[in-house]
Amino acid sequence: MDARTEELRHAHDVLSDWYAKNLVGVLESMPVERAMLDMFAEMTLAVGPEVADVGCGTGRLLPYLAGRGLSPRGVDLSPGMIETARRENPGFEYAVADVRALPFEDASLAGVVCWFSLIYLAPDARDRAFAELARVVRPGGCLVTAFKHGDGTLHRNGPSSSLGVDFERYWMSAREMEDRFARAGFDMVFQGHTPPEDGGPPYGYMLVRRSADAELPGHRVRRPR
Repeated sequence: MDARTEELRHAHDVLSDWYAKNLVGVLESMPVERAMLDMFAEMTLAVGPEVADVGCGTGRLLPYLAGRGLSPRGVDLSPGMIETARRENPGFEYAVADVRALPFEDASLAGVVCWFSLIYLAPDARDRAFAELARVVRPGGCLVTAFKHGDGTLHRNGPSSSLGVDFERYWMSAREMEDRFARAGFDMVFQGHTPPEDGGPPYGYMLVRRSADAELPGHRVRRPR
């Protein structure tokens, strides 16, 4: 594991309890985010119930997804986050994994959720990550993502610095996100954003569908490195 990835993993190990305490009930106060997840669930169920939350953190979205008829599982780079998820949101399957090497067979999922988890992708990691997301979603399946709008500039020294940790964050533009999904074989279904608040960046949302004519490679499972 490279130093940048190790830093990110360690930071989220430290942050896991903070997330568990401070994100409880947040989704209930965010109608736009619920609407995106609802639209994702309805469209995904036409293909199947099997979905993964990639970068699941404390697993806070899994009960909501399950309540919409999906069969979600969670993966996260941080062992600490996965331990917290199993404690705070039990009853689901969790695994430690990197978005660049997901532990799923080709086209084995009807959908994927990436909720503010793609903001940690450095430029040299993006091609592999988007290709890996495409690999595990079957044709016609969906992917929904929430992210922070920006110009791709590296950000450090965020609020987590007060907890003694820091890590790299990249706020990609909507254009880059759209282009990367298109190159990976996804068709755009919906995209939108919310206005910035308190001097922060606007939040972006995208729902994409795996192209129906996407080629399916031989089934295989990639293990985290």
